[in-house]
Amino acid sequence: MKTKPYFIPICLSSLLCDWLTEVCDNPLVSSLPPSSFRSSSQLSTSHGPVFAKVNRREGAGGWSPLISDKYQWLEVDLGRRTKITAVATQGRYGSSDWLMAYLLMFSDTGHNWRQHRQEDSLGAFPGNSNADTVVHYKLEQPVIARYLRLIPLDWNPTGKIGLRLEIYGCRYTSEVANFDGSSSLVYRLVVRPVWTATEIISLKFKTLKNSGTLLHAEKQRDHSLTLVLEKGRLLLYHQQGTKLLSSSGGQLLVSLGSLLDDQHWHHVKLERLSTHLNLTVDKSTRQIHIPAELSHWDIQQKPILSNRNFHGCLENLFYNNLNLIELAKNNNPQVTMKGNVTFSCAEPVLVAVTFTDSQSFLQLPGLMSWSSGVVSVALQFRTWNKAGLLLTFDLPQLDSTVWLYLSEARLRLQISKGGKATLELSAGSGLNDGQWHSVEMTSRHDHLSITVDKNEGATAHTSIPLPLTTDSQLFFGGCPAQESSQECRNPFTGFQGCMRHLTLDNQPVNLIKVQHRQLGNYRNLQIDMCGIIDRCSPSHCEHGGLCTQSWSTFHCNCSNSGYRGATCHSSTYEQSCEAYKHKGNASGHYYIDVDGSGPVKPQLIYCNMTEDRAWMVIQHNNTELTRVHLSPETNQDAPHFEYASDEEQLAAIISQSEHCEQELTYHCRKSRLLNTPEGAPFSWWVGGPGPGQIQTYWGGAEPGSQQCACGLQDNCLDSNHYCNCDADYDQWANDSGLLTHKETLPVRSLVLGDIHRPGSEAAYRVGPLHCHGDKNFWNAAFFDKETSYLHFPTFHGELNADISFLFKTTSSSGVFVENLGIKDFIRIELSSSSEVIFSFDVGNGPLQVRVETSVPLNDNRWHSVRAERNVKEASLRIDEFPASIQEAPAEGHIHLQLNSQLFIGGTASRQKGFLGCIRSLQLNGVTLDLEERAKITPGVQSGCPGHCSSYGSLCQNQGHCIEKSNGFSCDCAHSAYTGAFCHKEVSAIFKSTTSITYILQEPYELSRNSSAWPSSIYSDMTLRGENISLSFRTSQSPALLLYVNSFFREYLALLINKHGDKDVFAFGDFKFTSGFIKLNVIFITGETLDGVGKSFCSTSVSVFFPVCPESDELDAELDGLASLGFTGCLSAVRFNAISPLKAALLHPDSAVIVTGPLVQSSCGSSAPANPYAAETTHSLSGTRMDPGQPLVNAVRSDSALIGGNAIHLSRNNNSQKCVIIYNNNSPKMSYWQRCS
Repeated sequence: MKTKPYFIPICLSSLLCDWLTEVCDNPLVSSLPPSSFRSSSQLSTSHGPVFAKVNRREGAGGWSPLISDKYQWLEVDLGRRTKITAVATQGRYGSSDWLMAYLLMFSDTGHNWRQHRQEDSLGAFPGNSNADTVVHYKLEQPVIARYLRLIPLDWNPTGKIGLRLEIYGCRYTSEVANFDGSSSLVYRLVVRPVWTATEIISLKFKTLKNSGTLLHAEKQRDHSLTLVLEKGRLLLYHQQGTKLLSSSGGQLLVSLGSLLDDQHWHHVKLERLSTHLNLTVDKSTRQIHIPAELSHWDIQQKPILSNRNFHGCLENLFYNNLNLIELAKNNNPQVTMKGNVTFSCAEPVLVAVTFTDSQSFLQLPGLMSWSSGVVSVALQFRTWNKAGLLLTFDLPQLDSTVWLYLSEARLRLQISKGGKATLELSAGSGLNDGQWHSVEMTSRHDHLSITVDKNEGATAHTSIPLPLTTDSQLFFGGCPAQESSQECRNPFTGFQGCMRHLTLDNQPVNLIKVQHRQLGNYRNLQIDMCGIIDRCSPSHCEHGGLCTQSWSTFHCNCSNSGYRGATCHSSTYEQSCEAYKHKGNASGHYYIDVDGSGPVKPQLIYCNMTEDRAWMVIQHNNTELTRVHLSPETNQDAPHFEYASDEEQLAAIISQSEHCEQELTYHCRKSRLLNTPEGAPFSWWVGGPGPGQIQTYWGGAEPGSQQCACGLQDNCLDSNHYCNCDADYDQWANDSGLLTHKETLPVRSLVLGDIHRPGSEAAYRVGPLHCHGDKNFWNAAFFDKETSYLHFPTFHGELNADISFLFKTTSSSGVFVENLGIKDFIRIELSSSSEVIFSFDVGNGPLQVRVETSVPLNDNRWHSVRAERNVKEASLRIDEFPASIQEAPAEGHIHLQLNSQLFIGGTASRQKGFLGCIRSLQLNGVTLDLEERAKITPGVQSGCPGHCSSYGSLCQNQGHCIEKSNGFSCDCAHSAYTGAFCHKEVSAIFKSTTSITYILQEPYELSRNSSAWPSSIYSDMTLRGENISLSFRTSQSPALLLYVNSFFREYLALLINKHGDKDVFAFGDFKFTSGFIKLNVIFITGETLDGVGKSFCSTSVSVFFPVCPESDELDAELDGLASLGFTGCLSAVRFNAISPLKAALLHPDSAVIVTGPLVQSSCGSSAPANPYAAETTHSLSGTRMDPGQPLVNAVRSDSALIGGNAIHLSRNNNSQKCVIIYNNNSPKMSYWQRCS
């Protein structure tokens, strides 16, 4: 019977326990025998590697090679695998020979070297500045290896390479097992242990195979976890069922690691913590949730994928605190071995070569056997580049050249003669995936073929042979420099990547002989190692950005992620509706990223922009009024509400908003609610963060009060109760109100209880969550002294740092932000009135990013700053000016290490302080509370008023900017528009019987005694003209749009008329000249108004209207037009400072008279919803024409009529009238028309 396993408590592993308890810094080199030292060469016997011991003076006082170049190396054999923690270097005694920089390589076998890197990027280590000082370098993580090789990179320019060396570390012990691809190990527990919340499996493995099953763990009900190596990556699967996992079966939980088939040791840890699982591969950790059935496991290293057993070595396989390999060696009955499991690690010698850059090449001579006409060249390669030359050679007999190369990740063979291709073959695809791919080129007398990946790949062939000879030279990866005498030309990109298994006619090439210059020639190669790096594992691309790479760099594709930048770090969206409003956006749906570059995802939210608020509206699954349905099981109705936003998004929105509210309504008929005043509540609701808490108050009341709004206001239907519904009347009542306490929002569920009695009826409504205000956006401080500053804890932005804020100042310089480390620092400062500098140092020397603007930045207006630094680049953007970008060094330090306080508005030296305001300061999406810190800091004031100078231009159409402590609002009282920015047109549909009359003014007694002209009334005024603006849409012509008359018996009319069969619209300049009106008119005509596809006409009219001579000539025509009325749409009507249409629709109690039907509509939009509408909208904006000439005693209107039926024209024989119309008889573009 199969026994199910149970975990027991652990110490993580003996390796970790030793590391925590043992001091591991013993010198290891000083006691080594001479046979432990090797080198590439030596200057003399007294300069040999055996003398390379720190503080020793034997021989010539250290090692120096025969030639000082970058192909030299010194190697130390420690005798066994050892834990190495530090390295120290020293120059050659009594000389000017020392290293300034070097590389470190480690190996278990003396082959297959692995370069040690700092911070996963920087390969070079700092050396010495003289021959005597010992320079120590402590490794960030200990390295387990037997061999160490040091490669000089740079040395004293006035000397040569000279080195003495010490290595520090301690003894390393381990248990190792070797699996040959058909063997396995199974472990089962037979004793049920005490349950623990934490269980761990840890191990190390090394392999040359890119696929195989590493671990299989089973639990109850046939649940299992399987850890599979697939193409050099570790995949963790969960499966339920007894069927063995197939390549397409099971649920993939996580994929981690890369290039794990490099025959180097890799650490794996599988850790169960309650309900989730942590998988660690080397330095990367991922967390995943697992089913409860996987709380304990059987551990089996056995085949899961057919013919895909693990082939390689395992070391220190720990199951909690049990060393399973040790148990297997001791024949413990709980461990079963199948097949050939041995307890030492087989180390095949496989020499690879790395082509480090585009100038790398390997040259090999031809073979004697090629004279027979049969040629075979084979190799394996791995690369990230899509293009690169693999092999080239000349064919002197054919006067041709052969190129075997990669192009678009496909293998191509080209034979070229005289610059023209005579043959092209291609095979394979996707060969830049970092995996090993085999290539074989075979030529016989009548056959030529290229094969990729043997049975798994593709083959291309032709009947043309390759007549290679013994004198032929093969060039792999590239060609020598042009000045070389060798015949090699490379029209393609040089290969960057690794090669191994180079064979010529099935004979392996001895690359070690190549390294010692005993065979062929090479340049810029790293021999006996593959230096490929996966720059996308772990990925530096944030927020779901897709990482792609080449040999030397990586790229993040941020499409559809909602983020931007080289690493998809910075959000493309604003953090609140408030921020969108202050960019001039109107109401609508917007993506909101509440924490900027933080982990919370953007969310689509409706922003309702009102004149004084920017509301965020978060919907849930039921915002409608809903009748209560009785549940027979519980006698209750318990609806739950699912919100469109995630939990962390909701929490962030509520936290950063100044105010949140949510409507809660209960309609009742014989259905009690809270059972006030003293009974247990029949109903309640659950609200607040996370799962929420039970709340026993209703909308409009206070938390914990067990009241409704009427109880708080003392106006309930029954004064003995605190809720209307608690009166229990047999008639409909309701309790409703707003929930405004943020800590209890949002409403997550209701429990409605008193609904089971006969005659009980109820309905509820939970409205959307509404929040306004952004505490982060307006959080500001004012610095009034150069010596003042605010300080905060150290900023931690090691790999990605973004800093954004707004500032306004009248000063021309000052430091905004500064944070220092021992050597590293980061600073943003205003260097001049038009330049901002972002400077930093991460160990590669100071770098600066500058942006110079074309406008002054010290204009006391708000300006935005956004700086970002990541592993690829640094950028700086000011306002909407183009960003300045500085690329990071290809090989350099990448971690920003700071340790001092973060200074805002100044520096630690109290110099170059900033004078002015800083607002909305965010570092990596976290807002610093400047206001709270300013309250306790001398020389700094909390808050910063004065926003209209920056945002006042957002108020459109004569809207007036009103200052607020946190922001501004647009006053639309004197605008014909409404909305947050006075941008919404006020429009209405007019019938022929509709008119609006607005009474402007009735000066003194003029209306009672029209013969009295008190010249003193306007004697102190100089009227420059009248401003009229409106938009209209109509199919009527002719038509009266606007009519104005005054108590001075003057009037003005704005008409649409005909010019032949065309509609005529115009704008003009009207001036009074000797009793005439000069009308400069531009006609804009379209189709006839009763046709389809009407044109849009936008005109500007400013009317300067003089006193006209007496005449009744035009009265009849005007009277006729007025009697027709107006049918259509009018919008945004404005006469001087009066908006009659807006007053009629929105303020009906004002001095306005409406006759006939008037319906508010969105018809004023310039883009009709139906493109085939029969009407066209025309706009007449209120731009003044020629405002320089004053018009004394000009028209002073006292009433205006809009839209037709102008039956009150004040017509009598004594009136002075002048009407502006568009004459339908005049064919001219400009003309004189006499006011007669």
